[in-house]
Amino acid sequence: MKTVRTSPHIHGALRTDKAMLFVIIALLPSALWGVWAFGLRALLVLLVSVASALLAEYLLGLVSKEFTLKDFSAAVTGLLVGMNMPPSVPLYIPVIASVFAIAVVKWTFGGLGCNWMNPALAGRVFVFFSFTSEMSAFSLPRWMALDALSSATPLSAMKTAVTAGAAGRSTELLSATIPSTDLALSIADKLGISPYAVDAFLGNVGGCIGEVSALLLLVGGIFLIATGIITWRIPVVYILSFAVLSWVFGGLPYGLGAFHGEILVPVFSGGLMLGAFFMATDWVTTPTTPKGEIIFALGCGFFTFLIRYFGSLPEGVSLAIIMMNIITPTIDRFVKVKPFGYVKKKEKEVKA
Repeated sequence: MKTVRTSPHIHGALRTDKAMLFVIIALLPSALWGVWAFGLRALLVLLVSVASALLAEYLLGLVSKEFTLKDFSAAVTGLLVGMNMPPSVPLYIPVIASVFAIAVVKWTFGGLGCNWMNPALAGRVFVFFSFTSEMSAFSLPRWMALDALSSATPLSAMKTAVTAGAAGRSTELLSATIPSTDLALSIADKLGISPYAVDAFLGNVGGCIGEVSALLLLVGGIFLIATGIITWRIPVVYILSFAVLSWVFGGLPYGLGAFHGEILVPVFSGGLMLGAFFMATDWVTTPTTPKGEIIFALGCGFFTFLIRYFGSLPEGVSLAIIMMNIITPTIDRFVKVKPFGYVKKKEKEVKA
């Protein structure tokens, strides 16, 4: 009889390359929508981002003698970097972001499975603070844009209004700077919601290439949950916690008081849906227990709300997830799974 002494004893059929392919499939609808909305320039940014990530992975593999291109993790990192870029960004910026993500964040700490923060997010944050003006030049979709290179996103428009001391609901603050489509106006009138929420949900707003359509990101996220690549806990708790905080306290900066904040516009705008489903759920940088995942997601929601509403930046998803990536080892340390068959000491004494 053979004794097995090492773990794990149970192996799943899901391999890394298969999981990464599923992630790419889930990302493609929103990425292709970005190309359709912003034109071939957006496609070029995506291709440059992916190619830079693959090249960095290949060259570092030559040095370390570990060839990991076949697991598709570098392709996912490059695609996420590209989707987090404005369509008009200079091409050297996604190159720097992808190389930083692969060479510094991933390989410096030992390669796949050893990085302590999400590589794509780290690359995005690095170039954002290095090239802030270039990373803040957004475009409207082609069918809406008259001045495509000077469009504000809903989040940046609201942040500018708050900084200027304006008060009122988001629809009022956005109407002076961002146009709404006729379809959004029609749907919003029937449902009694903001037309900017409708446009952000469908993908008729300015922003980064892969974040503008909340609908397609939601479809991709549901696909990942259905296939078992990610669990529902992090994206659902992240989005819900942010939505509740936005409703309860989001009206304060606009002079509306508590329980008067918008929900749909901030949830569908910016990188929340992309971050919640595709970056906050990274296997390596998130807690390993269900309770830990919930704590992690609550922290992401809280920090995203704090940065967006009370910080100097209009967006806070990337920084919020990175901050919780840093806290992940601490969460895993204190939130542990009870061993099978474990009995507390007091229970043993009572039975005795």
